[in-house]
Amino acid sequence: MLGVNPYIAFKGNCRAAIEFYKSALDAKVIFTQTVGESPMADMGPAENIMHCTIKVGDSTIMMCDDPSPDGAAEGGNISLAIGLNDPEQAKKLFNNLAKDGTVIMPLEKTFWAEAFGMLNDKFGVKWMINCDAPK
Repeated sequence: MLGVNPYIAFKGNCRAAIEFYKSALDAKVIFTQTVGESPMADMGPAENIMHCTIKVGDSTIMMCDDPSPDGAAEGGNISLAIGLNDPEQAKKLFNNLAKDGTVIMPLEKTFWAEAFGMLNDKFGVKWMINCDAPK
């Protein structure tokens, strides 16, 4: 894929993260392959996700179960930003992602946005929801 896409490595719970994002963000799974289904079946547990691509709106997020011996740092050093112009949709997505997670900044009106909030979801992934005024 051309362009920059966020890639998240999970600590063996990628499958659960995929299901969560499907529900929380109405994500569509474009591709998924386990280690056992791949030509590199000796890389780790067969049920681990070797690669998955999901689509959220017009955006693509890639993810896997980290094969490195140390495992992935929870959430890594990235944030995923979702831009919207529908305050109700922003509230819905924020609340979905916040379930069993930690709100860093509640979703509220700011000087630059109709609504903005930050949180860590239950997998430790950092999210920013930014909602412009409806057009």
